[in-house]
Amino acid sequence: MTVMTRIASLLKPADGEGQMRARLIFAMAVFMVVYGAIGVRLALLATMPEDEIVRRLGPGEEVSHARPDLLDRAGTVLATDIWVPSVYAEPHRLVDLDEAIEEIRSVIPELDAGKLRKRLTNERRFAWVKREITPRQREALHRLGLPGIGFVEENQRFYPARQIASHVLGHVNIDNQGIAGLERHIDDSWLGALHAAGLARTDPPDPVQVTIDLRVQHAVRDELVSAIDRFDAIAGAGVVLDVHSGEVISMVSLPDYDPHDPREALEDDKINRVTTGTYELGSTFKAFTVAMALDAGRGLNSTYDASAPVRSGGFAINDFRGKGRVLTLPEVFIYSSNIGTSRMALDVGIDNQRAFLRNLGFFERLTTELPESSRPIVPTRWPELTAMTVSFGHGLSVSPMHAVMAGAALVNGGKLIPPTFFPRSRAEAQELARQVIKPETSDKMRYLMRLNVADGTSRQADAPGYRVGGKTGTAEKVVGGRYTGQSVLTSFLGVFPTDDPQYLVLVMLDEPKALPETHGFRTAGWNAAPTTSKIVKRIAPILGVRPQFELDGMTRPLQVSY
Repeated sequence: MTVMTRIASLLKPADGEGQMRARLIFAMAVFMVVYGAIGVRLALLATMPEDEIVRRLGPGEEVSHARPDLLDRAGTVLATDIWVPSVYAEPHRLVDLDEAIEEIRSVIPELDAGKLRKRLTNERRFAWVKREITPRQREALHRLGLPGIGFVEENQRFYPARQIASHVLGHVNIDNQGIAGLERHIDDSWLGALHAAGLARTDPPDPVQVTIDLRVQHAVRDELVSAIDRFDAIAGAGVVLDVHSGEVISMVSLPDYDPHDPREALEDDKINRVTTGTYELGSTFKAFTVAMALDAGRGLNSTYDASAPVRSGGFAINDFRGKGRVLTLPEVFIYSSNIGTSRMALDVGIDNQRAFLRNLGFFERLTTELPESSRPIVPTRWPELTAMTVSFGHGLSVSPMHAVMAGAALVNGGKLIPPTFFPRSRAEAQELARQVIKPETSDKMRYLMRLNVADGTSRQADAPGYRVGGKTGTAEKVVGGRYTGQSVLTSFLGVFPTDDPQYLVLVMLDEPKALPETHGFRTAGWNAAPTTSKIVKRIAPILGVRPQFELDGMTRPLQVSY
């Protein structure tokens, strides 16, 4: 006899005691079936893969966008999430609106009463009162016991180093979504899609490592801050790059901003000058002109007549404190001769000059992981006069990051490697590299850059033991559409150590002023160069570059053919 048959028989009319027993047994059977079904369902859910479970997001999860920690190359936390309370209201549950507004503003006085009233009198069943309040404010509001007031925990981005790496890391909005720098790149690449799918709301993804070394970043920024203060400049920038992998070890643009207050990033003077700004870099550009001549087959014994100005289209090109004689190619470089580099450009040819600079990437927008970038400003016409002015860094505006990428190719064997802010091995970099100059040209450029620091215009860039090489540049800024000489942009593009190049350094100062200790000069040799020296002395030990004082006076790191 089955259970149900037995139950049915018990339900037949009988005496009172029998009916009571039948009903109890029936109720027990129903409960057994219901709880059995619940148990089976719970067992299925417990064994079901996590990604197959669909659940409704709670109020806190609806507004949460968890982000991965950002770590520097040594594992130091650069950005992380913290939980902070936010307060909301359910307008339909508020008993006395006026009293609620008064009580809330007693705890959060910065709230505008009119705006708060408008939010709490609409027809929605949910309204934010204040996002990201302090724990003390949450406790005070909770004690008020206002009906219709609730709290959720939200992710808030925290940057332990504050502004030190702000232009690299970027920042997020109040919903913890990246809107600038690497934070935006991560959202655009993959994190935004996860959040849109309802994933990674509260549990952060695995940490993401970047190439920045916080110790180096601090040292570069510290020296730039000091230089801007000392030379009364309006801004500055600095980059340190691994010449063989393209990894950006440090990138500083000043003034910078506090990523906890993204409104600061909107101020005009706080743009990322390294990737967004475009500048005429002046004589720093002569390094590329000299490399072009060498790559075209000119030797270190080639000569150029700098005894008189070179003229074109009614304009005369002169040298600043020129030698007034024929110069060898190395002399053109170390004496920074405008006349000599102009004659180099004409010697190589306008079409060849354009092709060479295009091959170095100077005509195209440079793409890195940072969304903020600008296209170079390239002349639409390229007559003889343009060819000459471009040869010494006027008439063509590029971003400092363009110069860093091309400068690395001058010293790493001639390979153009795209810069990156994410770790990349040298083997991986070689797969991306493109040969743009001959290896022997790169060897000669290292020799010339070291010679320039030892005996040329860049003596103050030297850092004893680290064999710094490089080129200074001082460019007159355009004011009202004309070069007036009222203000200058100075820069130094350097490499160390020149006998075994590892790192490239770019330092740029905007509108430095002349000082008594600079003998009235405001050129790069008196400000950007010594700033680079201080930076190299501080970062070389951090980067594991050991000084070799027995090679300190070496001006010919390689055997090169004259």
